[in-house]
Amino acid sequence: MPIKKYKRTSPGRRNSSVNIRTEATTTTPEKSLLRPLKKSGGRNHSGVVTTGHRGGGAKRMYRVIDFKRDKDDQSAEVRTIEYDPNRSCNIALVEYEDGERRYILAPAGLRVGQKVYSGPQAEPRRGNCLPLDRIPPGLEVHNIEMTPGAGGKLVRSAGGSARLAAKEGRYAHVVLPSGEVRLINVKCRATIGGLGNQEHSGVRWGKAGRNRHRGRRPHVRGSAMNPVAHPMGGGEGRRSGGRHPVSPTGKLSKGGKTRKKRKASRRMILRRRRNVRHGQVSL
Repeated sequence: MPIKKYKRTSPGRRNSSVNIRTEATTTTPEKSLLRPLKKSGGRNHSGVVTTGHRGGGAKRMYRVIDFKRDKDDQSAEVRTIEYDPNRSCNIALVEYEDGERRYILAPAGLRVGQKVYSGPQAEPRRGNCLPLDRIPPGLEVHNIEMTPGAGGKLVRSAGGSARLAAKEGRYAHVVLPSGEVRLINVKCRATIGGLGNQEHSGVRWGKAGRNRHRGRRPHVRGSAMNPVAHPMGGGEGRRSGGRHPVSPTGKLSKGGKTRKKRKASRRMILRRRRNVRHGQVSL
């Protein structure tokens, strides 16, 4: 999708841009696949704020997405390509031969009227979903399962694509967008192709109001607070704090380890993701 840049008609319009969504074919979603979406404001079930700077924002309905793609006995025709306010990539409404309709993630290049298939017998073409052991090495894939039958968990955002590098025994070597190489069971399913809406990351919001529409509240620097409110607060003038940057709870915010020690998951990582800040690859 192309990005439209605004002229400098006001301070709020300066340096702002929007995605004009030329790929979308309709603005009316399928009513039977809509569900209410309740906002939490960043609070857990006890009412305690666990994620900061959340609240407000435009109302929206959730679109039920078929991440499993488990209807193998028939083809599905693409009816529409739609914008989804709950994710960065577009979604496609497909209709099966028996009349059932479902939403799927829309890969780049998917067109209205095209037919997509799922299952071990499907051909490895764009939009088709099949097990990794049926996909030739070197192809780009998205919406990858981590456990057979559990539904896609990996590579689901705009412009994302992973590459099937090799297959060895019960496991396939998949190179994720971050550079991480992970072992995944060959019985897990993935969808052929990369996701569309690649220009999503190039949109400049331009003003604070557009972030408020997304439900993002103002973010205050810790060094601008008082010492009682943040570990980095206080001091005479604009002090750096004299310590490494930390979160409000004192946890290192740059370089600190945040990954949980899930041994089953860590065993499946052949190569860590790239260290973008230093231009190196962590092994």
